[in-house]
Amino acid sequence: MRLFVLISLSFGIQVIGTSLFEQFDDWKAKFGKVISRVDEDRVYGRWVENHKYIEDINSRNLTYTLGHNEYSGMNSEEFSKYFSLGFNKIYGIDVDNKKKDIEDVRCVTSCVRSDEKNVEKIKCVKHCLKSVDSETLPDSVDWVSKGAVTAVKNQGQCGSCWSFSTTGALEGAYSIKNGNLQEFSEQELVDCDNFKNGGSDHGCNGGLMDNAFAWIKKNGGLCTENEYPYVSGTTTTSGTCDKSCTNVKGSDIISYTDVSPNSDESMMAALTKQPVSVAIQADQKDFQLYNSGVFTGSCGTQLDHGVLLVGYGSETNEDYYVIKNSWGNTWGDNGYIKIGRGSQYNDGNGQCGVLMQGSYPTV
Repeated sequence: MRLFVLISLSFGIQVIGTSLFEQFDDWKAKFGKVISRVDEDRVYGRWVENHKYIEDINSRNLTYTLGHNEYSGMNSEEFSKYFSLGFNKIYGIDVDNKKKDIEDVRCVTSCVRSDEKNVEKIKCVKHCLKSVDSETLPDSVDWVSKGAVTAVKNQGQCGSCWSFSTTGALEGAYSIKNGNLQEFSEQELVDCDNFKNGGSDHGCNGGLMDNAFAWIKKNGGLCTENEYPYVSGTTTTSGTCDKSCTNVKGSDIISYTDVSPNSDESMMAALTKQPVSVAIQADQKDFQLYNSGVFTGSCGTQLDHGVLLVGYGSETNEDYYVIKNSWGNTWGDNGYIKIGRGSQYNDGNGQCGVLMQGSYPTV
């Protein structure tokens, strides 16, 4: 590639060729990229394609901007494969989510089937049926500023987004109830929440947040991140379940509640209580390269990624939800993304399908 750049100088394209490659070198240095000589031409080509796409989108004065991040050297297919986004469609996320006749049916069912005494079951059911939908909703909610959200994490090369969404929701619920923020173990879910151990999820091959909530409920809680640290982002696979760690007191889930689908009011009401686990479609190039603003671009409803909603608000006449992602803090806006909020997206399913499958635990 460098030979190509040097030859190009004699053909009058010194500024363009040298400038792009220098920027590519800066990108490698910034994100610690060590690329073999064999792969460098391919990665550079991908980076240039993304660079041109970023410049094109940013020239349109949209509600959001794109920018380079550590994934700029991949095309869309490679990006999806890196995070195993496609596997979740098969193994985890129910893309045929249907509207419920009443809200919180799964929550009530989980109460009735619990091992608690009848008086505790009654309390549980009352909590499920309690709703703030009819109340006046605040203009904005921000659980990050309230201290109920842990630092952005990175799932790495493992389709374990569902586990990060799950722990994020549990961390929020635990913090709100107990007054302190605790990091819970994604690795415990990846290793232990499977058929072999009485669970229903599939480690690095995908999962569903409700399944994980049910497993935590059955397990009596979850261990800390420090005691059971995350490694599957590097190993790219799940490990053997380590049953020696100790569940955090108060991390056991009493019930979990499904938010009524296709309803901004229900989702916003849920967010006034706590952070909410949701599923979205995240395989678009604009999502891969998102940098700032409110993402209102083309985005479908083929759910392939579990994330955490941590608030909502409005800016420059655009209503939005705030998502905490699990792709590290160099992606997006320090690991977060704002997406459009409103019934105009995807026939009421929400931008990227965000309203199709929301749920949250009660501890």
